[in-house]
Amino acid sequence: MANLFGRVAALSAKGRFALFAVLGVIAAVGQAPYDLWPATVCALAVVLALHQSCTTPRRAAFHAWGFGFGYFAFSLRWIVEPFLVDIARHGWMAPFALILMAGGAALFWAFAGYVAARLAPGRVLFFGLLLVGAEVTRSLILTGFPWALLGHVWITTPLAQLAAFGGPHLLTLLTVFAAWSLMLLATGRVLGGCTGLAGLAIAAFLAQPDPVEQAASDAPIVRLVQPNAPQHQKWDPAFRKLFVDRMIEMTGAGDVPDLVVWPETAIPFLLNHIQDDMSPLVDAARGAPLVFGIQRADELQQYRNSLVVMGSGGQVRSIYDKQHLVPFGEYVPGAALLGRAGATGLARNLGTGFTPGVDQGPVSLPGIGLAIPLICYEGIFAEEIGSDGDRARLLLLITNDAWFGKAAGPYQHLAQARLRAIEQGLPMVRVANTGVTAMIDAQGRITQMLPLGQEGAIDAALPPAEPETRYAQWGDMPVLVFLLALMVAQTAMQRRFSD
Repeated sequence: MANLFGRVAALSAKGRFALFAVLGVIAAVGQAPYDLWPATVCALAVVLALHQSCTTPRRAAFHAWGFGFGYFAFSLRWIVEPFLVDIARHGWMAPFALILMAGGAALFWAFAGYVAARLAPGRVLFFGLLLVGAEVTRSLILTGFPWALLGHVWITTPLAQLAAFGGPHLLTLLTVFAAWSLMLLATGRVLGGCTGLAGLAIAAFLAQPDPVEQAASDAPIVRLVQPNAPQHQKWDPAFRKLFVDRMIEMTGAGDVPDLVVWPETAIPFLLNHIQDDMSPLVDAARGAPLVFGIQRADELQQYRNSLVVMGSGGQVRSIYDKQHLVPFGEYVPGAALLGRAGATGLARNLGTGFTPGVDQGPVSLPGIGLAIPLICYEGIFAEEIGSDGDRARLLLLITNDAWFGKAAGPYQHLAQARLRAIEQGLPMVRVANTGVTAMIDAQGRITQMLPLGQEGAIDAALPPAEPETRYAQWGDMPVLVFLLALMVAQTAMQRRFSD
């Protein structure tokens, strides 16, 4: 091991960056659609081991930044897809977007490396705990971006069920703990390594979900409608009626379900323009409530990205306006201030962006109960999901994943939806414009689905809800307190041994 440390230390700065970036790419293979979690654990174990050889905080930060850059560049490679919808106008921005996103996210890991080397040099576990803290911070700061968290690599494994107790950050803590245990084993500390890995194995065994509980014979039947509208055609006047007619046809076919759900911005017109005459939707729904995504202008002419619940006769029973908007995608941060300064093209209340909603929900679905509404991006924020008052019957997510292309993005978004169902102990109805549309049970298992890039509709029985989970009750606080306690203990140990 000392020989390995020497070889790494002898590398040039470019060589060390390349090494850690490659390790980051290997770690990212644990994310969907590959789901090779051992690659993440092994790569992180190597990084933890090499952290011991860092002679200065600056070098530790540089290594962590290189590792993060490779990890995020590969995990978030789908970020270029929105810029390729109109490649002539926006294509040139794609590589800059990926580099800036990967480099910016990696700064959180770099800061963890710097602080670890400054406060507790040589304490590998302390560095790992700070990585968890960095992932928590990345999830919250500047509106947050908890995509491709290290803990997401467990979503397809039994360990994902532990999210019902501690959410995504508990899974990230388990990732670090697994890598640390493997590092101990690989560096000859057999007892510590085996103990740690045995603990993970026991946790995985205890987290095994109960046998699949079949939906009751009288469970509500939900029709999930996927029009498969490519993003470059979705808003084209020559095509948009085609996609609406496609959804109407699929909605009106066969038996009448208990609920019909269309995706985000399913109707490419303002709600204000169709609300007085929704007879085509009424005829297709045939008395069933219809949920659809649409844009609307409020009384102040501020534009909203909305979810509408339409009852029988075309009555709008509920409207939920998206609250957590995509920075630079659905609004420009600081646009109101810039607008007052004269940059009116960026002012969100002039039609160049959306205004966030203020009513969290839930919405009431006739004959089914309360649903927690989520529109696209909102499905990645575990800490924001929930509602006061009566417990909801389901999570209801509509999305337009056509922006994400056909590679990693849609599958990573789907994986996070599965995790939200586990955390809340609620089934999720997830309807996407181009896929993946799915019915997900309260343990995160997909019961029925429509694959990516395929038009169609499925009638799926709504799985039962489980009792309220600990995470739904307590949120992230218990895990954050435990993480802070571990950090304080590590710092205290460092000071004790250095005295």
